[in-house]
Order: sequence, then C-alpha cells, then structure tokens
Amino acid sequence: MDENKMGWCEYARYAAMAAEELARDCEVQVFRATGPGGQGVNTTDSAVRMKHVPTGITVTARESRSQFQNRASCLRKLHAELERRGHPPRRRVKTKVPQRSRQRRLNDKHFNAIKKANRRKPGSDE
Repeated sequence: MDENKMGWCEYARYAAMAAEELARDCEVQVFRATGPGGQGVNTTDSAVRMKHVPTGITVTARESRSQFQNRASCLRKLHAELERRGHPPRRRVKTKVPQRSRQRRLNDKHFNAIKKANRRKPGSDE
C-alpha cells in the first residue's frame, strides 16, 4: 500500500501485531555508526536501519554498541510510531467569530472610510 493512502485503521492493525511479526515485515540494514564513541563505534557495523515494507516507515537505532540491542530498539521505535499513527484524528471544532469582534471590525472599517472621505479634496466627486 502507498504510505500516503493508508488510514489510521491500517496503522492500528500493524500496531497490534507482536514484535516478531513486525520484524518479519521489515527490511533490515546494518551499517557503521558515526559520531562520538571512538574505536568501538567506528569498527563495528552495529547501527541498524529498519524499513517496514507495508507502511514505508523507516527507523534507525545506533545508541548501543550491540547490533542486537539496536534491533530491539528499532522495533520499539517502529511500534511507537505505528501506535502514534494508529489513533483516529481529532474532530475539528469549528469556532465562531464572536459578535463583539465582528461589530468592532465593522466599526473600524466605518471609521477608516470616514477618515479617507475627509482626506479627499472638497471639489472632486470620485
């Protein structure tokens, strides 16, 4: 399915799945993490990137020096994102412009019209 056309119901269905089932639907890439950490980070392929193929959601974890822990972290992040997208959107409550504000705006327009009329030359009828 296209990521943009999925509704919240589909995300909720995926969020209800177990971690092992989610892992089966994912493409996993391991790569070398960058940043602070020195030799422990620079020499091992411990960072993990997971893409959930049905939804197109991609998550990355490189917090730990252990690839196994980073996979678990990726699954937690993926599950949290599916949970977030799985909630129905809130109903929008339309707000009405208060009567007093509407009246104030009309009065301001009226006074501006009077001001402009007073600036005109007395002889011109435009």
